[in-house]
Amino acid sequence: MTPTSTNYSLFDDEPHVPRTETLFPGAVLLHRYALSKEAPLLAELEKIKEASPLRQMLTPGGRTIGVHNTSCGQYGWISDARGYRYTDLDPIKEQAWPAMPEEFQRLATAAAALSGYNDFEADSCLINRYLPGIKMSLHQDKDETDFSQPIVSVSLGMSATFVFGGLQRSDKLSRIDLQHGDVLVWGGPARLLFHGIQTIKDQPHPVIGAQRINLTFRRAK
Repeated sequence: MTPTSTNYSLFDDEPHVPRTETLFPGAVLLHRYALSKEAPLLAELEKIKEASPLRQMLTPGGRTIGVHNTSCGQYGWISDARGYRYTDLDPIKEQAWPAMPEEFQRLATAAAALSGYNDFEADSCLINRYLPGIKMSLHQDKDETDFSQPIVSVSLGMSATFVFGGLQRSDKLSRIDLQHGDVLVWGGPARLLFHGIQTIKDQPHPVIGAQRINLTFRRAK
């Protein structure tokens, strides 16, 4: 289903109070939902990066991907000349990806349930770091085996404009402003919509500086 509105505003009279907003069928925005969990999330993130450092991967066509990424959980997402896929080993470290922290898993499961997706248990968390000037082109998440499972996306750091399209790349776009602590969940009729991130503006966040961290939880297999 293609979104019917072209823009969603996140301006809130109580910016630190979590608020749930249904954007369109299948997609829910939990405003500031992760804000109270900021400290443990960032602490666990540092441990993950130490075990499996952030890196820039190559697309199957040989282009360098703009974001730096790593993963935790049973499976990690990778891209190289062989294509996009999930693996149980970090190709740089040649060992298992770091285990998914309990704090991560609890957050993803609870956010999914609040959005109408009960019993979600992620087995992969892709961690993307966006620096100013970086974007993510329109794409569909189709590397997973079960499209009935939702996607849970946690935003930390600098703000971003997330775009949703339709089931075709050329469909009309809807824009959603994401702030530090916001959690976006989509599945059901929205699960295979094209989506992306517009170019990140250089507006450093007071806690984590000139970067945006995105934690994307999926059931890969």
